[in-house]
Amino acid sequence: MSKSIGILTAGGDTPGLNAAIRAVGKAGYNRSGIQAVGFRDGFRGLMENRLVRLDGELLSGILTLGGTILGTSRDKPHKMPIGDKTLDMTDVMLENYERHNLDALVCLGGGGTQKNAYRLMQKGLNIITLPKTIDNDIPLTDVSFGFDTALNIATEAIDRLHSTAHSHHRIIVVEIMGHNTGWLSLGAGIAGGADAIIIPEIPYDVDVIAEAVIRRRQAGKHFSIVAVSEGAMSSDLAHRYQRIRDEIANAEDKKERKAAKAQLQEIEKERLESTHLLTRQLEELTRLESRVTILGHVQRGGVPSPVDRLLATRLGSACAHCIEEGVFGVMVASRGEEAVPVPLEDVVGHRKNVPLDHAWVQTARDLGVCLGDE
Repeated sequence: MSKSIGILTAGGDTPGLNAAIRAVGKAGYNRSGIQAVGFRDGFRGLMENRLVRLDGELLSGILTLGGTILGTSRDKPHKMPIGDKTLDMTDVMLENYERHNLDALVCLGGGGTQKNAYRLMQKGLNIITLPKTIDNDIPLTDVSFGFDTALNIATEAIDRLHSTAHSHHRIIVVEIMGHNTGWLSLGAGIAGGADAIIIPEIPYDVDVIAEAVIRRRQAGKHFSIVAVSEGAMSSDLAHRYQRIRDEIANAEDKKERKAAKAQLQEIEKERLESTHLLTRQLEELTRLESRVTILGHVQRGGVPSPVDRLLATRLGSACAHCIEEGVFGVMVASRGEEAVPVPLEDVVGHRKNVPLDHAWVQTARDLGVCLGDE
């Protein structure tokens, strides 16, 4: 008998999601007659039993579409907002999974989705995940789909900002997404020829960045592009952040932990404003007019690049193979030209940060790009 599967997309939208949905649905049906349904709006759709049959007509023409035809949300199975309450709805999701006699649930998402899918796996569901995020921070996979498209968009933005920076003799600080990792800022900064690249993995000293800008001006270059990851922190802020994280981990009672968490929230607020603060500080220290550009959600929208379409299709096809062979409890990862199932339990709770000795970091240093630390 042919198998039946459910597919959902959760977390932030990412270019390549529709290509992956299409690949799982088409490859599964063509190979072994697998029937697929899609749940609307992530885990909430699974909980509310809102689904659509993913037949050939619905899967046709979606390869090049951005976003996700299924919709998405950040709702968590164990913390689902219901009215004015937040409830654990995993048992309801299990009932709906069984109601439709599903053989597997395919979850497309980033780090949070991997964790939530793992919780459902522990409840007994046959789970397979695919890694999507523009942040590229999912471990055990070379790359996640969505990253290449975002990298192209961020690089093009830096390319365009060069004209204004050069014409007005300005410092342009461009904030790039990436959550708590610097893959996107580092890659786009190098590809776009940024003069300074600031990432979360390397806490920065504003005086070091200012000195680099001043040296450029003394060399006759009266503008600078500074690419900043949204999660970047100054050395002082990073020190306070880590100290409070340690206090939370070592707190002996709830009162101490609550007080420390409140301090952490204040630091997070500072972190959100750090790009604007950095821009003001650079203007004061260098006497050069400085402007900030925050790329925001334009980085995660629009048509997926050919690289992301190919990656998402490749992983989606491999996912269909896993379903056919009964391989569950895995994330389908990209390893070179191969698609490899890796245990989901090895993925959750981990983040792929930029190693300080990574080739991209060394390349930036070799080119004389300021990374804010020396």
